[in-house]
Amino acid sequence: MDLYSGHINKLIDELSGLPGIGSKSAQRLAFHLINMPKDKVDRLVKTILEAKENVRYCRECFTLTDSEVCPVCANAKRDHSTIMVVENTRDLAAYEKTGKYEGVYHVLHGAISPMLGIGPGDIKLKELVARLEKDVSEVIIATNSSLEGETTAMYISKLIKPTGIRVTRIASGVPVGGDLEYIDEVTLLRALEGRTEL
Repeated sequence: MDLYSGHINKLIDELSGLPGIGSKSAQRLAFHLINMPKDKVDRLVKTILEAKENVRYCRECFTLTDSEVCPVCANAKRDHSTIMVVENTRDLAAYEKTGKYEGVYHVLHGAISPMLGIGPGDIKLKELVARLEKDVSEVIIATNSSLEGETTAMYISKLIKPTGIRVTRIASGVPVGGDLEYIDEVTLLRALEGRTEL
């Protein structure tokens, strides 16, 4: 038996489809949205639609941005000869919070996972290789410490080693199976400073 009317159930169903939102959180959010003043709901809807229409990938590093080049890549003070490879934009944001990394990034948008049918051609690897034709001295691999992250790190290492570019991996301050976006800044900084040659 449904407790709520069709519109409320539909809203709860849509919200529970978002990552990290269970049925109770979806229910709480649904009631909050219904009780919000109409102008605030309209502003929220407008903001979501504008983000969906205007956010795109940076043409350099492939992070999400609303301009052609993201603020990190556009910053001339950043060390463009050092590229940190991360799995997603959330991982990039986690490293930016440390305030200590001065290079640029490359966002893969995933990791190699044969079990899920994700191969090297399904993530932004050829775009990374194209970037290596510029003046790059080091590639820091900062993929997650999961099986997929380790597989991706080894693949990238074997891909880049023949070019003579230094390839390093973040240190094991990051726990195995841990997602970078949830790790504190100090641990991330230690992992970055303790990176090793691959």
